[in-house]
Amino acid sequence: MSQKLRVNVVGIGPGNPDLLTGEARQAIAASNILLGDKRMLSAFADSSKTVYDTIKTSAIAEVAAKADPAKDVLAVLVSGDVGFFSLAKTISGKLPDCECVRYCGISSLVYFASKLQLSWDDAKIVSMHGRDQNLVAAVAQNKKVFSLTGGDHSPQALCKQLCEHGLGQVLVYVGENLSYPEEKITQGTAEEISALSFPSLSVMMLLNDEANCFEPTVHGLADDLFMRSKVPMTKQEVRSVSMSKLMPKATDVIYDIGAGTGSCSVELALIAKQGKVWAFERNPVAVELLGKNKELFGLTNLDVIAGEALENIKTMPAPDCVFVGGSGGDLCEMLDVIYAKNSKCRIVINAITVETLAQVAAYYKEHPDYSLEIVNVFVARSKKLGSYNLMMAQNPVYVMTALKKED
Repeated sequence: MSQKLRVNVVGIGPGNPDLLTGEARQAIAASNILLGDKRMLSAFADSSKTVYDTIKTSAIAEVAAKADPAKDVLAVLVSGDVGFFSLAKTISGKLPDCECVRYCGISSLVYFASKLQLSWDDAKIVSMHGRDQNLVAAVAQNKKVFSLTGGDHSPQALCKQLCEHGLGQVLVYVGENLSYPEEKITQGTAEEISALSFPSLSVMMLLNDEANCFEPTVHGLADDLFMRSKVPMTKQEVRSVSMSKLMPKATDVIYDIGAGTGSCSVELALIAKQGKVWAFERNPVAVELLGKNKELFGLTNLDVIAGEALENIKTMPAPDCVFVGGSGGDLCEMLDVIYAKNSKCRIVINAITVETLAQVAAYYKEHPDYSLEIVNVFVARSKKLGSYNLMMAQNPVYVMTALKKED
């Protein structure tokens, strides 16, 4: 068996060499090839080592391919800790013919919390660096939130977003250039921070004593939580069944087609906190209402798309699951587009007419790779009539679930 190249993936902490663990220091010393960005390398490079100023996975793989396992040892320097939003995860998966060994470091969260004299075990952790997570919802629902920032998600931009959702008085600490001589920690309200300027690559600790800690534990939020109008709305009981059949995950990309009031869009976005929900709606009145319900729940991971869904979904990322509340007569064409993007997409279709039921049944009869389950949901709600409760029947709804059959 041929010898594998040793690759030490070393977490160097916030950056100051004084914060490097002893084990990590030994791993760097034992490596004759160092890779990392310029600032990381400056503290550890010497004449005995070959140095590559890069953190690109493809470049690291290229260097590893050219190295001699008999005499070379690579050290890839990564900031913070190797298990905390780290490049280490990507590197290890791209170097299958190497023996990758990780060495932990002090994460920015641990370092920043110690500087603030705060515990961090009760903090909600969010990364806005290269990700599009829902910071607004996290801050609204948690008393303590730690966030990485980066790119367009600078501290001032994120705090401006908090202000737009009524969270301008949240206490914010911003840390920049942590552990270096030019380290700076700024304290202020979100409103105050939004008016300042910070490096994009910073960290934030946000404290919200007024957090409502609202976390939906079941499908089917009460109807009166949503802003309403004459726009059709998937009611609580039907919504609960539909969401359970759809089985959305926290990281899913989701379409809500024919979103109406947006009750399903909102529930899906609350569940898919690390994912993304696109709500498609062609009725201008409904589009406006969707926007209001998005703002009401502070959902930055929900985008409202106005216009014909059939055309709009063609340019969207492949979905993991799709809820169809209304198709505008283009249902079969939409299903073709969706399955072309992801043949394993989970789909739930709601219908109140027999014609739509027949259309869906006919479509899946021609697509035997999918199983179709049909549930007819009958709901009656009580209405007070004098001293009596009269049960008022709601429209029966067909809840149709299509799943790809296992090979």
